[in-house]
Amino acid sequence: MSLTGKVAVVTGGGRGIGKAIAMRLAQDGAKVAIWDLADHEHVADELRAHQTEAAFVAVNVTDSDSVAQAVEETIAQLGSVDILVNNAGITKDSLLMRMDEAQWDAVLNVNLKGAYLCSKAVLRTMIKNRFGRIVNIASVVGLMGNPGQTNYAASKAGLIGFSKSLAREVASRGITVNVVAPGFIASEMTDALNEKQREALLSQIPMGEIGRAEDIADGVWFLSADVSRYITGQVLNINGGLLMV
Repeated sequence: MSLTGKVAVVTGGGRGIGKAIAMRLAQDGAKVAIWDLADHEHVADELRAHQTEAAFVAVNVTDSDSVAQAVEETIAQLGSVDILVNNAGITKDSLLMRMDEAQWDAVLNVNLKGAYLCSKAVLRTMIKNRFGRIVNIASVVGLMGNPGQTNYAASKAGLIGFSKSLAREVASRGITVNVVAPGFIASEMTDALNEKQREALLSQIPMGEIGRAEDIADGVWFLSADVSRYITGQVLNINGGLLMV
């Protein structure tokens, strides 16, 4: 298993795509730290039940002191930080003419500032080890836009530019920085669609189906493992053909 001995941090790892990512990296041998604002100790317990070294660390990714403390706790419990998956994200959808500043700021703070703070906080350790994998979870919306999501689209597009710039800064230190951009993934939101809405959505996707969280997790695994050592600054689109670039 190529990730044996590596320590992976997954922000927003308590549920959904984040949990699937944590499980996939653990499956390949990584020790896993779940960073989340909500209490998801049960996810760490689930990983431990499968003989994975795991930790839950309560963290607010928009607060630099909280993030710094989370790095210290993770290293104390698991020994290092080798892989960072910036998955934590929120939506607060509204047409721009109705969107207030609080909606804009909240989304940009979690989705973009959070990735900045977490990446910065782990870089010293990665540079010292001359090894690191940073994988940022963006969205197809950051590439093609979506009505009612100017804040979300801006945060995810910004994350792509952030990743390409950081990749150039740290490549010589053995650190890669890449992006996974999911399309429509099965979730509580997609489960709530009525038949007409679901058919309209599927008509946009050439593969004719909504993706699974595990599809995204496999992409993150690929960009974290040794097989992708010569890939950096790239966007891996996992969207069933919804967007082809």
